[in-house]
Amino acid sequence: MKTNGLVRVLMVLACGCAAWPAGAEPWKPAAGPLMTRWAKDVGPENAHPEYPRPQMVRRQWLNLNGLWQYAMAEPNETVPTGKELAGQILVPFPIESALSGVGRRTTRLWYRRTFEVPDDWKGQRVVLHFQAVDWEATVHVNGREIGTHRGGYDSFSFDVTAALKGTGPQELIVGVFDPSSSGDQPRGKQVDNPRGIWYTPSTGIWQTVWLEPVPEAQIRRLVLVPDVDGSCLRLEAACGGTGAGHAIEVVASDEGKEIGRASGSVADEIRLAIPKDRLKLWSPDEPFLYDLTVRLTAGGKTVDEVSSYFGMRKIERVKDEHGHPRMRLNGQFVFQIGPLDQGFWPDGLYTAPTDEALRYDIEVTKQLGFNMARKHVKIEPDRWYYWCDKLGLLVWQDMPSANNKTPESKKQFERELHRMVDGFRNHPSIVMWVVFNEGWGQHDTERYVELVNQWDATRLVNNASGWTDKETGDVLDIHRYPGPGAPPPQSDRVGVLGEFGGLKLGVDGHTWTDKTWGYRETASAAELTSRYQRLLRGVWGLRASQGLDAAVYTQTTDVETECNGLMTYDRAITKVDVEKTVAANQGRLPVFHPLVPTARTKPVVWRYALDRPAEDWFKESFDDSAWKEGEGGFGTKETPGATVGTVWNTQSIWIRRQVELPEIDAADDDLMLLVHHDEDVEIYINGVLAAKADKFTVDYEEMTIRAAARAAIRPGKNVLAVHCKQTMGGQYVDVGIGRLVAAQEGP
Repeated sequence: MKTNGLVRVLMVLACGCAAWPAGAEPWKPAAGPLMTRWAKDVGPENAHPEYPRPQMVRRQWLNLNGLWQYAMAEPNETVPTGKELAGQILVPFPIESALSGVGRRTTRLWYRRTFEVPDDWKGQRVVLHFQAVDWEATVHVNGREIGTHRGGYDSFSFDVTAALKGTGPQELIVGVFDPSSSGDQPRGKQVDNPRGIWYTPSTGIWQTVWLEPVPEAQIRRLVLVPDVDGSCLRLEAACGGTGAGHAIEVVASDEGKEIGRASGSVADEIRLAIPKDRLKLWSPDEPFLYDLTVRLTAGGKTVDEVSSYFGMRKIERVKDEHGHPRMRLNGQFVFQIGPLDQGFWPDGLYTAPTDEALRYDIEVTKQLGFNMARKHVKIEPDRWYYWCDKLGLLVWQDMPSANNKTPESKKQFERELHRMVDGFRNHPSIVMWVVFNEGWGQHDTERYVELVNQWDATRLVNNASGWTDKETGDVLDIHRYPGPGAPPPQSDRVGVLGEFGGLKLGVDGHTWTDKTWGYRETASAAELTSRYQRLLRGVWGLRASQGLDAAVYTQTTDVETECNGLMTYDRAITKVDVEKTVAANQGRLPVFHPLVPTARTKPVVWRYALDRPAEDWFKESFDDSAWKEGEGGFGTKETPGATVGTVWNTQSIWIRRQVELPEIDAADDDLMLLVHHDEDVEIYINGVLAAKADKFTVDYEEMTIRAAARAAIRPGKNVLAVHCKQTMGGQYVDVGIGRLVAAQEGP
C-alpha cells in the first residue's frame, strides 16, 4: 500500500507566514506532570506534518499546523480582525496540554494566523479543512465570517475562495467555545474537574488544520463498501460542480499492478470487480490493503483525482455448531480480545505528540497478542484508524458520551453519531459501532440502533456497553471488575465482556500524580502478569462454557491518576511480561489444579468464630476446639458467586482448618490460593501471612502466596487460618489452595 509514501513525497508545508507578536519568546512546552519520549521531537516546524486524510489523498496541500497567535475570549466579543494576539500556541495541541506551550484551561479563545496561497493554485477553488476542533468553531478569513461548526470529533471544511485576497498574506481567525462538562454536548471523559475515571479537557483545535486546491468539478467524498461474497468493491463518489458529461473511473491495484477497473456516472454505485484469484482478505493476521485511484472525468479527460485504499473483509453474526451466536470474520469464528483504549497522552491530552507515537500504541497492542481494541468514548484522527488498517487491529468504535438532557442536545448527539459513522466507515479495521457506554446519556436506544443499521449495514452494532441493555443490536455486552464474567447465553445476540480487569500497578517516576488508583492493586510486574493470566484463564473458560465471544481488558495505558494500564501513561514501560501476556491472549495458559478444595467443588468443614478471638488465633499452636464447626463457604446466599454452606451475617468471621499438602519447593510461585472474599481478607498458612486483600470479589480469584508462607509449608498437615470483615452489601469468604500445571493450547 503506497498511499502513505505518496503523501510524504507530495505534501507542501506552510512556511512561517504567521505574524507574531513583537517580542514573543521562542516556543517551548508548558510545564507538565509527565512527558513522553516523543515530546522532544515536537516543535513549530514539524507539528504533525503528515497528510491527515489517508483515504482521500490529493497531490497538493498546505499544512497550517505550527505556531498560531491566541488570546482568551469573552462571550459576544468582537472578532480581533487585523489585530495581533498576545499569546502563541502550537497547533494542533489543545490549549490545556503541555505541548501547546500554554497549559491553561479556558472555555473560549481566539486563534489567529496568516498564510499565503501558493502561486500554482491559481484558477482552483481553495478549501480550508479542520480535522477536529472541540467543540464549537467559528471561522473568519480576511474579516469575513465563513461559517460555524459544532462537534468536537468530526472533520469539517469551508470553501474560502471568495474570501481570499489576490496576493499576499491571508488572515485566518478561529473563535472557539468549549463548555466541557458544564455543557450538554458529546465530550467523552473530559471534565472541568478531573478525577478518577474523568480526565482533563482538550479545548479548541486538536487535529490538523490544512488547505487544498480543488477544481470547480471535484470529488468530495468516497463511500467504500467491501463485498466479499460478490468479490467486488461497491463504491460511491459524492461530487460537486459536476454536470451530465462527468463520469467516475476507479482503478484498484496490488503492489503497483492493476487488478481491476470500473467506471460509471457520478450518481451511481460503481461495482469494481476483483478477480477471485486476486482476492486477498483483510484480517488482523494478514491486513492486506489494495491501492485505489478514483478519477472524475469529462470528455475522457481527468478533471480531479484522489488516491485511496481499501480492505476486503466481512464481519457478521452467525451461530456456531453449538447454537451460540458468534462474530465471524471472513467466514471464520475469531475470538476478539483487546484493551480498552482511551487515547489520552500526558503531554498532548487528546492529541498524540507525533504520528510515530500514535502508531506505537497500536504496535504494542499487537505485540501483546491482542487482535482488537475498543476505542473508548473518543474518536481518533483518521491516521489512527489508518494504522489500525495497515497493521491489522480490529476496532470497536464508541460514540463519545454526552449528558443528553435537552431536546437540542439529543439532536446534536444524533448529528455527531451520524457524522462518526459516515466519516469513518471506509476503514476496514472498524467492525462494530458502540452507541452508548454504561447508560451515560442513554435514550432512544432502539431508534439509534435502527438508524446506525440504516447508515451502515456492513458492521455490527452494540446498543450499550455495560449496564442498561435494551435487547437490541447484535451483542449483549456486560462489564465486570475485575471479573471476568459473561452475560447469559442468548439465542440471537453475541455475548461479550465489554470491560474487565483494571489491575493497578503504579510505576515510580512514570505517574501523573503521586496518588493513583485502580480497580485492584498489584505489587509488582510479576504479580500483575500473574493476575492477568488468571483473568484470561477465566475468560477462555467462559468462552467454552458460556459462549463468550469477546473480552475487553481495562486498559491500554494509565490515564492521569488511573493506573490500570498495560503501559505507563508516558508509554515508557510495558508493565506486563510480553511473552506470558501473548500466551494468555491466545489461550495458552497453565491450568489450576486444586490441592485443597473450595466449597464450590466439595463441602468442607471449618472451625469458626464470630467474636474476636485471642491475638494468636492464626498460629498453629492456637487451640480452636471451643470454636463452632460449619461447612464452607461462609456468608449470605445473595452474594454473587457464593456457595454458602454456613450463614455468616455479622461484621467479622475467623475460620481455621487443617489441610493436607504435598512437599512444596519454597521457590514454587505456581502455588496459588483460590479465594472469594467480601470484604477485606487476611490468610495465614502455619501462622505466616500468605495473602491479604481489601475490597471484595464477585467470584473465586487466584491469589499469589507470599514467599515466607510458601517456605512455611511442609508435607502433610498444615493449618489454614482466615479472617474476613464486612461493612455493607453481600458477604462471603472461602479459601482453597491449588497449583498451576502444564499449559494448554487455546481454542
